[in-house]
Amino acid sequence: MCGYAKGAAEMKKLNIPVGISDFEKIRNGGFYYIDKSGLIAEILDEKAEVTLITRPRRFGKTLGMRMLESFFDIRKDSKELFDGLEIAEHQVLCDEWMNQYPTVFVSFRQVDGLDFTGAYDMLTMVIADLYNKHLYLLDSKSVTEFQKTAFEHLAHGNGSIKEVKNSLMLLTTMMQSYYAKPVILLIDEYDVPVAKANNNGYYNEMLDVMKGLMQALKDNQALQFAVVTGCLKIAKESIFTGTNNFVSDTITNSRLNEYFGFVQSEVDLLLKDADLTTQAESIKKWYDGYHFGAFDVYCPWDVMNYLLELQRNPKAKPISYWKNTSDNAIIRSFIDYAGSTITNKLETLMAGGCIVQRVDENLTYDYLHSSEDNLWSTLYLTGYLTKAREEDYKGELPDGMVALMIPNAEIKEIFETTVIKWFDDSTKKWNRNALFDAVWNGDSEGITKEMNALLRRTISYHDYREDFYHAFLAGIFTGAGYMVDSNKEHGEGRSDVVVYDSINARVAIFEAKYTKVLENLESECDIALQQIDDRMYAKEYEDDYDQILCYGISFFKKRCMVKKK
Repeated sequence: MCGYAKGAAEMKKLNIPVGISDFEKIRNGGFYYIDKSGLIAEILDEKAEVTLITRPRRFGKTLGMRMLESFFDIRKDSKELFDGLEIAEHQVLCDEWMNQYPTVFVSFRQVDGLDFTGAYDMLTMVIADLYNKHLYLLDSKSVTEFQKTAFEHLAHGNGSIKEVKNSLMLLTTMMQSYYAKPVILLIDEYDVPVAKANNNGYYNEMLDVMKGLMQALKDNQALQFAVVTGCLKIAKESIFTGTNNFVSDTITNSRLNEYFGFVQSEVDLLLKDADLTTQAESIKKWYDGYHFGAFDVYCPWDVMNYLLELQRNPKAKPISYWKNTSDNAIIRSFIDYAGSTITNKLETLMAGGCIVQRVDENLTYDYLHSSEDNLWSTLYLTGYLTKAREEDYKGELPDGMVALMIPNAEIKEIFETTVIKWFDDSTKKWNRNALFDAVWNGDSEGITKEMNALLRRTISYHDYREDFYHAFLAGIFTGAGYMVDSNKEHGEGRSDVVVYDSINARVAIFEAKYTKVLENLESECDIALQQIDDRMYAKEYEDDYDQILCYGISFFKKRCMVKKK
């Protein structure tokens, strides 16, 4: 079900809320809103003391948490915000819960730093900002001197590490005393500080602080309930160990999946409202494909970004919006780790196939690279892979194993881009002197031998399409002191790859072909050489170069043959 924000009229040009995760701003600002308020009833029905919701980034976690804050917070009057939404139909529930409880919302999304000191400073500022929103607590008659002193330290951003660790416990305790009601605690992106710490080498220090903060979830008499979101469920000496009545809602085991991401009916209505139903197929190809629990979902960040772009430019093509939200270093680190087994599996995935892996949801950031299973689990849990549907994988699955696949064209492009960059970087480290010598000596057998050795070291993709080999061929010479021209830039009328050695006044011309049949390697080489002749590729270089070498090269999977004219 979709609801329009107040004041939004039925119109083709929708007010798309890209980059806005503030529920109140969306509802008050005339933005298009896809109704996810059913989440409130689901959370309350669960009756869990702590609910941990883990989803990949950009699937609407923060907006969902902001909605919960608006609904429960005793300091707000939210009736109009929820008018017309699904939750408003639950009148008894609304009477009991809407704006009836003191509520704390805190996000750790911004906690980052190159070292622990820098990240910790940011954390103290997050806590200071939170405390400054509750300065009224200092006026309470029940506040003790100890509480007042600690509160003022934290509000000024100069609390001790002990006070910072205890800050959420202290705040909820003081709020419960002030309102004479238990507190609802909402913690968004709880694992970001730990993830950033792991990337920058201060994991244990930050884990210690975050475990301290999370003590507010355990045996806290001031707590009505808590909801926590993140990308991964951190297991090591678990942050959540000892938490009573704890429910973990993940992409493999969930009742809440329809509230994070867009389901098909929501996208259909959105496209209808935007008069963009003609784009349904390409949007599905690029941004759908995630299978969370029993639901198929689209990445909402991508859908909204693309719709906004289509409103500006109706001819806009789908692009990867998700990759711009992270450096995708996780894939690169994965490929750097790659042994032959992983390489083969990556190739299977990028050709549109499935791999069968054991998935462990109880991971720790410092052990992500400790095993191959952990790496695949991480790619799955962070949204780079998804669980294959029954129609995509028909084989038997052993107990505890999951069939994984790349969800859509967007993620496939991210993999391919990363692989190309990895190849470019790796090639520079490989000794290519024997290959270069063979090229300039006109030794086609030597080139064939060296090219085959390099091909075996690559991660291929795109079902061995011609452009893979094109990029491969150009990448070998790029960064080795040669100028390389590719007909990708120049169009027809020029050979596939031209390598210039200007200092020695020589040039090598490559015309590449690929075949799906091994037996055709030689004949495709001959066709390539004939094309060089027929189109007189060498002629334009005769005036400027003393030596012009022409090669036909044909590819079949990870094999090639080179012939010289």
